Amino acid sequence: MPETNVAVVRKMLDVIQNGGTDGLDQVFAANWVNHDPSLPPLQGLEGAKQLVALWSGALSNTKVVIEDSVSDGDKVAVRFRITGTHTADMMGIPATGRMINVTGTGIFRIVDGKATDNWVNFDALGLLQQIGAVPVLMPGK
Repeated sequence: MPETNVAVVRKMLDVIQNGGTDGLDQVFAANWVNHDPSLPPLQGLEGAKQLVALWSGALSNTKVVIEDSVSDGDKVAVRFRITGTHTADMMGIPATGRMINVTGTGIFRIVDGKATDNWVNFDALGLLQQIGAVPVLMPGK
């Protein structure tokens, strides 16, 4: 069971990376809820489509890599990295053409082979700094 759950999370992140909506209903449950403090509330398959559109619509050459994973019962914890190029509007921030490289951690609840919940925290400040929306503050300056 745990290996199967890790495979579901890998497939879910692949869907986000590839930016398509094909396969969304195979990895996201109809009652899926995104518990990510850096994003607006997202729920169900419509919310999953919005999540995919947010990343794939704003970034090109997107790559999502799981760097570590641990599975326990119906939950999978991962540490991941997202890279890509900011080529379109992202949450109101116009394209900059800059490369991004951000890390995050997530806990995904898998029921009957689909994600029902995810609790994700990623380096939103680092992302905003990398695309130039927030200045990088240096100590002592």
